[in-house]
Amino acid sequence: MDWRDRVVIDPGVVVGKPVIKGTRVTVEFILDLLANEWTYEAILENYPQLKREDITAALKYAAETLKAEKVYVLTKR
Repeated sequence: MDWRDRVVIDPGVVVGKPVIKGTRVTVEFILDLLANEWTYEAILENYPQLKREDITAALKYAAETLKAEKVYVLTKR
């Protein structure tokens, strides 16, 4: 499964933040829930518009975004 099938970016939806297609649930929100020890099951129970694949897509989107990030280390002079 490719995250592009489930995560969309639309400037007219939640000011362009990545969301799960057909919802206003942001990738950021899903990651925050997972970081706060919510299980997939708890997320799906509380947000029935989501599917298990949506949570996985959010994680894949975040991982791919971080892989593409360039980090520049500044040295002290």
